[in-house]
Amino acid sequence: MAAFSRTQMNPAAFDKSQVKFYAMLAPVVLFMVFPIIYIFSTAFKPMDELFLFPPRFFVRHPTLDNFRRLMEQTKTTIPMSRYFLNSVIVTAVVLAFSLLFSSMAGYALSKIRFRGKKFWFEINQLALMFVPASVAIPKYLVIEKLGIIDTMFAHILPVMAIPVGLFLVKQFIDQVPDSLIEAARIDGANEFSVYLKIVVPIVRPALSTVAILAFQAVWNNMETSQYYINAETLRTFAFYMNTLASSDAGSTVAGQGVNAAATLVMFLPNLIIFIVLQSQVMSTVAHSGIK
Repeated sequence: MAAFSRTQMNPAAFDKSQVKFYAMLAPVVLFMVFPIIYIFSTAFKPMDELFLFPPRFFVRHPTLDNFRRLMEQTKTTIPMSRYFLNSVIVTAVVLAFSLLFSSMAGYALSKIRFRGKKFWFEINQLALMFVPASVAIPKYLVIEKLGIIDTMFAHILPVMAIPVGLFLVKQFIDQVPDSLIEAARIDGANEFSVYLKIVVPIVRPALSTVAILAFQAVWNNMETSQYYINAETLRTFAFYMNTLASSDAGSTVAGQGVNAAATLVMFLPNLIIFIVLQSQVMSTVAHSGIK
């Protein structure tokens, strides 16, 4: 019976029974992939192909001119590399703290007994209900009171911990048997050793999912540069790219190549981090974390 189920319901390799699933998924895949292909194609189109009518979907003579114009085009005296460096620094710091806070708080809320544990988890659940726009004014008032307007901390503090990350990690740790944790404590391991040597390796798939969510939230974030930053040297790459896209040059036909190049530059890091971590993301859904 087990052999029959594996062969018919979930074959290890390709089986003719899977053809109907591929037939249903193929249109969805094409619908999802075509915009990505179009951005790649437009980013490498030369000027003469950008002005073609009707427009051509695939590029015939790829060129790097759009990327060269993107590097040269700027509305300020600040080089593009400064915006890019700011984004790299902010993203790296936020990513590290998001993983640390999500994993440590998730472990505490899941496996450590203390008064008020349920209350704090409900607070986190409540935070999931609010869209960013609804808390924009209170967030600005807090940042202003902290005195971090026009500093790098204004980029980092508002997104340093994401509620959905804590929720995912906590739910994942809930599936770790208490007997495993108790056995480590009986052997003399303290809470930090249990967290570092047992919990973190087990919840690695969930942390990969949190890493993707945190990266996308920070890398594509331009609100902090728009609301909390006045100094041009402290603004991020996403804000710079949005400025180019909304400029008069970006609204012309000739500017569409530069816009596509800017979109591709912003999109590629998201694509790369997802490809690298996608197997771990699938494990977050498919497995309990215990092998």
